[in-house]
Amino acid sequence: MGKTLAGILDAAAHGQFPPPDGVVTVLPQPSHRDAGVIAFTAHSVVFTDEDPQWVRTTLAALDCDELAATMNPRFLAALLDRTGRLTDTIDLLTVAASLPGEPLLKMREIADPDHPRVLRARRRRDDVRVWATDGGVLILGRGVAGRWETAIEVDEEARHRGLGRALATAARHLVPAGEPVWSQQAAGNARSVRAFQAAGFRPVGAESLLIAT
Repeated sequence: MGKTLAGILDAAAHGQFPPPDGVVTVLPQPSHRDAGVIAFTAHSVVFTDEDPQWVRTTLAALDCDELAATMNPRFLAALLDRTGRLTDTIDLLTVAASLPGEPLLKMREIADPDHPRVLRARRRRDDVRVWATDGGVLILGRGVAGRWETAIEVDEEARHRGLGRALATAARHLVPAGEPVWSQQAAGNARSVRAFQAAGFRPVGAESLLIAT
């Protein structure tokens, strides 16, 4: 398994996870934009350009379960203070394989680079593309360590019709053949979690991204 974040993510996308040995792997950021923590089963990866010894000393000082230390709010708060970054939440990290052919869902691509959804997505991703359909939006781009990431939005009046699942499935058709597509769902957003899992996305861990201010 490659000791780069891209290598670890690629292996995880194919079902090969870091050993559940309780170890915390500290890696450099893959880019200035991307810093954070990914927790797999009994193995965490902290990707930051901060001193690895500071990371380990801060974790060791926590009075908590060692296996949960990297997602402990006190560690994340210390990391945010240290880096001067912000975060939204701890997400469920999910992944799915690409699917052949065109999406079954009829969508139109939004070509306007100044569209609000495009601008918002560009804060966290490169090569952003956005598609709209009646009642929803699909966003696709390259995020952490260059991985393909998708996000969807469903209008309130269009809920409970399977549109979220259809949008998430469409994302699997839109990535290049053979490439996995990743997505994050807030753990409390049960509707989003259900939609992505119904579309074939499987959970691989938890993730907290630190956003540069």
